[in-house]
Amino acid sequence: MKLWLMIIALACSLAMWSNAGLAAKKDRGKGDRPKVSEEIFKKLDTNGDGKVAKEEYLASPRAKKNPTEAEDRFKKLDKNNDGCLSLDEFKAGFERKREKKEEKKPT
Repeated sequence: MKLWLMIIALACSLAMWSNAGLAAKKDRGKGDRPKVSEEIFKKLDTNGDGKVAKEEYLASPRAKKNPTEAEDRFKKLDKNNDGCLSLDEFKAGFERKREKKEEKKPT
């Protein structure tokens, strides 16, 4: 009897753990976008001053793959032309990119 109870309890625990993982994956997406953009911003902000200078942006691995494209992208993101990206400018660019992807998806 005790063995059956332990087996049932273990099975229930595994089922709940498995469903929690699936729910987390399902919920990931729109709600995580701000978090993702902030994480990327923090990685780019190598000196930790709360903004991403052009040099920091161009030093990223992605920018090094195509420096000309990265330079153009930085100019588009830097709305106030101060030579640095604020978190708000970066998030806005991230959101515009997401919206363009959504427009391209077939409905």
